[in-house]
Amino acid sequence: MESVEKIVSLLEEKFGAQRESLAKWDACVVIAKENLHAAVKFLKNDAPAKMEMLLDAAGIDYLTYPNHEGPRFAVSYAFKSMSTVGARVRLKVLVSEADLKVPTLTDLYASANWLEREVFDQFGILFEGHPDLRRILNHCEFVGHPLRKDYPAQKRQWLSTSDYLVPELEKRLESKGYKVIERSEEINPVDEEFLEGSRK
Repeated sequence: MESVEKIVSLLEEKFGAQRESLAKWDACVVIAKENLHAAVKFLKNDAPAKMEMLLDAAGIDYLTYPNHEGPRFAVSYAFKSMSTVGARVRLKVLVSEADLKVPTLTDLYASANWLEREVFDQFGILFEGHPDLRRILNHCEFVGHPLRKDYPAQKRQWLSTSDYLVPELEKRLESKGYKVIERSEEINPVDEEFLEGSRK
C-alpha cells in the first residue's frame, strides 16, 4: 500500500527508524525508545494515513530466540488507520535488561493504559509516565513476570489478600461528577481467620 510505504519512509527519515528485517507480512520498523513518543504522535496526527487506533502493545523476550543479537526484550506496537482502509503499521522498541523503561503512550491512546499494564505485569517492562502502572492479570503479591522465558512454568504462588481496587472505583466515580463523601479504608484479613477458612 502506497500510503504505508510513505509512512515507513517518513519514520526512517524523521525518527531514524529502521525496517524490521524479520517482518515478512506487515510494515514494521524498529525505533529507538527516545524517539518512540514523537514518532507515535506523528503516526496519529500527521502521517499520510493517520493511525487513529492502537490495536495492541505486546512484550517480547528474545532470551531463547535462535541467533538473536541485541537487547533481550522488545515492545511491539500495532497501529491501524480508521480513515485509510487497510493501512496498518507496527513499531518495535528494543529494551535492554539494564534499562527496562519505555515512555508511556497513554496520553496519545486511552487503550495504552491496560495494554502497557499487561506488558509490565507479564514482562516487567516499566512505562514511564503511566498514570497507574500496576499488575493487571497476576495478583498483587505475585513475584516475577511469567512470560519471561526464564520464569519457572510450574512455580505456584500464594495469595493472602485481594488487590485493593476501591481507590480506582472512587476516582472513576469522581471523574463522572459524583462526590465521594467518605473515603474507604483497606481492610486487611486477619491471618488466623484467613488460614482457618482456607483449610475447610
